Order: sequence, then structure tokens, then C-alpha cells
Amino acid sequence: MNLNSEIQFFADLRTVDKARLLTIFLHELAEEARGTYGAGADQVHDGAHLRFVNELTHRITRVVEQLLAEEATRPADDVVLRMLLAPRADKVAERLVFNAYGRAIQGFESYDTTVLMGN
Repeated sequence: MNLNSEIQFFADLRTVDKARLLTIFLHELAEEARGTYGAGADQVHDGAHLRFVNELTHRITRVVEQLLAEEATRPADDVVLRMLLAPRADKVAERLVFNAYGRAIQGFESYDTTVLMGN
């Protein structure tokens, strides 16, 4: 994956599509996080990575809110994508993010984003 290409792709999207892509990513990240725990509440076997996913979800949901509110103070597109896709020392965390992002991009590209109701 080429980080600069991903940044450019994201930067070229309309605001609503940026929010949509990030939301799809969060859904896929939650899927990845399911591997960190078992069926019971006391069956968390990888708490560090479950916490990592929770913290990343916290940050990205705020970015989605800022995008939809068109806040001028939101992080720049390159900052958001670097937060997600920059290499990590923790390769398990990196794999969680890359797997989720890869599926999000695949799902996003297969959907026609050119038609919005009321536009």
C-alpha cells in the first residue's frame, strides 16, 4: 500500500464520501477486533489490541463528526490517513488497521457514490 496514493485518493473525495469511507473502515475495524475476545465478558485475551481499536475508534468517530459538521479545525486529510496507515512498531495493530482499511476500500469502490438524494 502506498501511503501517498491513499492520501491523494482520500483528499480527492467529497466530504460526505470521506465520512462514509471512514465509517466503513470503523465497521471493518470492529470486525478485526472480534479476534481479541471470546464469547464471555471475561474472555478478553488481547486487551492491549482491544484497547488500541477502542482508542482509534474514538479518534476516527470524532473526525467523522468534524467532517459532517464541516469544522475548519478538523485534522487535515494527510494527518488522518497517516494516523491510520503509517507503519507501526506494533505489527499486530498495524495488521488490524491494514486488514480493515483494505476491506473498507474494496467495499467503498464497489459502491456508486455519485448519486445522493436531494443533491
